[in-house]
Amino acid sequence: MELDIIVPAFNEEGNVKNFYNQTKNALKGLKYNFIFIDDGSSDKTLVELEEIYKSDEANVKIISFSRNFGKEAAIYAGLQHSKAKYACIIDADGQQNPKYLLKMHDFLVDNPEYDAVCMCQTQKKKRLLQHMFYKLINKLSDIEIVDGASDFRMFRKSMVAAITKISEKNRFSKGIFSYVGFKTYYDSYDVEDRKSGETKWSKRKLFNYAFDGIVSFSSKPLRASAWTGLFISIIAFIYLVFIIVKTLVTGVDTPGYASLMCVMLFLGGIQLIFLGIIGEYIGKTYNETKNRPVFISKKKLGFDEEIL
Repeated sequence: MELDIIVPAFNEEGNVKNFYNQTKNALKGLKYNFIFIDDGSSDKTLVELEEIYKSDEANVKIISFSRNFGKEAAIYAGLQHSKAKYACIIDADGQQNPKYLLKMHDFLVDNPEYDAVCMCQTQKKKRLLQHMFYKLINKLSDIEIVDGASDFRMFRKSMVAAITKISEKNRFSKGIFSYVGFKTYYDSYDVEDRKSGETKWSKRKLFNYAFDGIVSFSSKPLRASAWTGLFISIIAFIYLVFIIVKTLVTGVDTPGYASLMCVMLFLGGIQLIFLGIIGEYIGKTYNETKNRPVFISKKKLGFDEEIL
């Protein structure tokens, strides 16, 4: 098979059929498979996917999770089941136009020195928080993630094999794609409006996703907490010497309540922030040691082998 199209889908009952038809029309003349991953949808996404499968069993495969494990797990499941020469990740919501698939495929065919193509979002209005995230993670970690890089990518089989070897439970795909190396070409695409439904990404989820990315690929926040603690300790020691000298020279002053509370609250806040950072690392380490599977599939269609 030439191309596996990996499609994570969570509550996309109004989009999957349109996506399927649009993609088929865009890839005429190319041998391909769809690998749909139903990420524990609570609507009729799986019913719609099963109808697609019945109409095209030769080119459609389905993995249905037992619950919602998240897009990162869905991407990993799709790549793990991919056997084609090339594999591409694309969303089912219609915001990533399938016409780019042929462009990415042709580029890799014509440029054997490249192992992947990553599509970067073009935005009329640059989001400040998104830009800050990319600047921050590139400063804190040893990997580099291009500003605007998305999960909309195509890989050669060799790169897919490298990605699937990384079986960690706390997954941050953008970081993993950069971590494995390989030569990636970056291109741009226009983000289109959703055809149906609403985005699953709230501001809180985006913040958690960004924080997970930083924690997954950088230990520098832990080092920063140590250096900050050392700096505050030095300042506190200098202040202690100052108080002792002042007391010996001028006598005992009645301590001010406001200044005392400010110092206590400041130091207490710093301690709680860094305890929270340390707790995040400990929690992720704890999850890894339990060695639970990244995903659990409840139902599969179109596969001969079983892969968890």
